[in-house]
Amino acid sequence: MNTVKLAPLLLIFVEVANKRSFTAAAKKLGLTKSAISQQIKRLEEATGQQLLIRNTRGVVLTAVGESLLARSELLSEQLSLALTELDNAKEQPSGDFRVSIPPFFEKSIVIPAIKQLSIEFPKLRPEVIIAGEWQDLIENNLDAAIFGGDIKNCDYRALSVGKVSEIFCASPRYLKQYGKLSELQHLAKHKFIATAWQHDTLHLFDNNLTNKQLVDVQHWAKVNTLSSALEMVLNDMGVALFPEFLAQAHLTDERVVRVLPNIRGRAWHFYFLHQYKGEKPVHITRFYHLFCHYFAKASA
Repeated sequence: MNTVKLAPLLLIFVEVANKRSFTAAAKKLGLTKSAISQQIKRLEEATGQQLLIRNTRGVVLTAVGESLLARSELLSEQLSLALTELDNAKEQPSGDFRVSIPPFFEKSIVIPAIKQLSIEFPKLRPEVIIAGEWQDLIENNLDAAIFGGDIKNCDYRALSVGKVSEIFCASPRYLKQYGKLSELQHLAKHKFIATAWQHDTLHLFDNNLTNKQLVDVQHWAKVNTLSSALEMVLNDMGVALFPEFLAQAHLTDERVVRVLPNIRGRAWHFYFLHQYKGEKPVHITRFYHLFCHYFAKASA
């Protein structure tokens, strides 16, 4: 398979897949809709797989298409970055790169992003600061910070990363001992493990994050970190409400199960903060793109 010839087709595929539209992709790339369609057809013929399905609302990815998008979506950004670096002929970024992130973002999001950033900018010296609370960029000498929740009034630039909602989880052994938890009114009979930001009244929603309801709960235990809440759940000590991406790996290996499957906690909006009023340094922009990429994968 000639990868050189397939590279332009992959770039076109990424645009169509991300926009879920041949028309929108054609407009972005400055091509006709028929030209876009022909290129996608060539890619499908070359791979021997159907990647996209058209319907009345636009485009739907097949399972193979989703897999190909996950592996190809950074190609366009990497190519654009390479051309930008050549065009600007700027000195390679170097020195300390300090970023503050919330707890539990390290494993599947920040470390992979930092790894790729270090490959592309080997002269950088990354420093990751784990902080559960607001970190002022200037006071803490930070290049960037990831923050979840309501942004304080400040002069910093806040770029949206995405949202993560919370789900209720417990271990199978705990549920075997204390009984199933499928209805909200049964929560009072269970051992609820609260985090520092979960007070006596929980803000709960349906799976569409609508139909808000306020529910009073009694805390059997309270912790100030997500890691402590997760460890308590894994040790069969109770029920906790924490971000869905945090539970994914343990849901897969069935060490925990989701309870109250029709109920979610609040959705936390995460932002990428920086202090540049004009054009951002290339490594700051690149880290933002990488963080968004791995955040989306972890949240999927």
